[in-house]
Amino acid sequence: MSGLFDLTGRHVLVTGASSGLGRHFAGTLARAGAKLSLGARRAEALAETVAQVEAAGGEAHAIVMDVTDAGSIERALDAAEERFGPVAVLINNAGVTVTKPALELTEAEWDGVIDTNLKGVWLAAQASARRMVKHRTGGSIVNIASILGLRVAGAVAPYTVSKAGVVQLTQALALEWARHRIRVNALAPGYIQTELNDDFFESEAGKALMKRVPQRRLGAAGELDGPLLLLASEAGSYMTGSVVAVDGGHLVSSL
Repeated sequence: MSGLFDLTGRHVLVTGASSGLGRHFAGTLARAGAKLSLGARRAEALAETVAQVEAAGGEAHAIVMDVTDAGSIERALDAAEERFGPVAVLINNAGVTVTKPALELTEAEWDGVIDTNLKGVWLAAQASARRMVKHRTGGSIVNIASILGLRVAGAVAPYTVSKAGVVQLTQALALEWARHRIRVNALAPGYIQTELNDDFFESEAGKALMKRVPQRRLGAAGELDGPLLLLASEAGSYMTGSVVAVDGGHLVSSL
């Protein structure tokens, strides 16, 4: 790819790259010319993502990593730098959820979501930014938030809290790290169709939810490509601390 969203030769680390949006983002970034370090906990699924990228002509390698473990992140960054040099762009995508009424949540379930979705974003961003400062390269960090960090839904309390934290963290880090030429922005998807939620959106509850989206449909993963590349590339060079919602108008729907 050439032009405004070009990432040719840029080293991009994607967390949570073993499935879902992380796998999709890997393909998008590879088509834009990026060299990819793909991180997640599941080695076998990661290998499938790498194979898909390489089959399409891209460059990628897998790094088994756990974003809740600072040591794991440092080892992952060491391996990434050894392969492709300093990381220029971090896509902070790893995330989990638990769907359960708040009265029934266990402490372990709460901690599991917060540790991955918020602490993990913090640890990966800090470790990556420290190296960007050390190498004097600057860079871009794109945190994957959610419209549920800006409004709420039932039965996903720790998820909404974690994503609201990601929004505030994005803005706090953008303020502090601009002096180092590090941009920090967030992408906040609405309801995007993936293999993980197909069954739900075929259900009556899923169809009812879709009717509340002003565009009356789910988003396609490809509709996140433009916003992702905007924030990752120099096309967004004067953007930092921004939260870009891609949601079919869901956030402006009436309460």
